[in-house]
Amino acid sequence: MSLGVATVVVGGGVGLALAIFGGMMLVTARAPGATARAFRTVRDAGMYHFLFGLALLVLAVGASVPGGSVPSVVSAVVAVGMVGVAVIKHRPRGRRAADHD
Repeated sequence: MSLGVATVVVGGGVGLALAIFGGMMLVTARAPGATARAFRTVRDAGMYHFLFGLALLVLAVGASVPGGSVPSVVSAVVAVGMVGVAVIKHRPRGRRAADHD
């Protein structure tokens, strides 16, 4: 297995793990303590992780699909869009100063 193929496989595995982690938060409406404290709501935490994981999966699939560079470029554009939504709409907010009492 070449280094490029190994990188795509590892990226896809990490993406799958993040998507499952985010999906579980969305389904159960519960998040681990540190994750819950970093986001305003559990839904934001779940969507953030789910979108990042799905973006990694889209990149991995796009890179492994035969057909030249077109699938890779399309998957990269879609993945950047998903990450953009995650970072802009569902980003970690942390706690405000009033919450640290």
